Amino acid sequence: MQTRPKQRKTQHTQGAVPVGSGRTPVERRGGKRHFVRHYLEMVVAMVVGMLVLGAVTRGVLTLAGTELSASRHPELASLEMAFDMSAGMAVWMRRRGHGWASTLEMCGAMFVPALALFPLLWLDVITGDSLIALEHLVMLPLMFLAMVRRRSEYGC
Repeated sequence: MQTRPKQRKTQHTQGAVPVGSGRTPVERRGGKRHFVRHYLEMVVAMVVGMLVLGAVTRGVLTLAGTELSASRHPELASLEMAFDMSAGMAVWMRRRGHGWASTLEMCGAMFVPALALFPLLWLDVITGDSLIALEHLVMLPLMFLAMVRRRSEYGC
């Protein structure tokens, strides 16, 4: 005579964790908090990189008797800003133990908007000053998408 294995009863309520997930609702909330904190840390690292390296770049250019302005050299200014932000973020990500693949992917999120917006600049659809603003607006969601793509690495 065969006996049927007992089925485990689970309670299905809002916030319930599936059996076998190994994570409690508190741990899952902590993961989301960690994800958001990490995102904000990377934004701060980008800003620091942009301010520090941007100041160094402008200082060196001033000593050389030239300048880099968004209105006169929008492509160069845009790429310089993306590089400065990428450098700051890459340093922070490597310090936190991220691999090169995810670090370079996140840095790519800094350059992709610029490259996508350049044709609009060349067609006079946008100005050099708006290029920088639009580039910033597109970078943040791209960073978020890169983090969602690797959510296990970023804390969720």
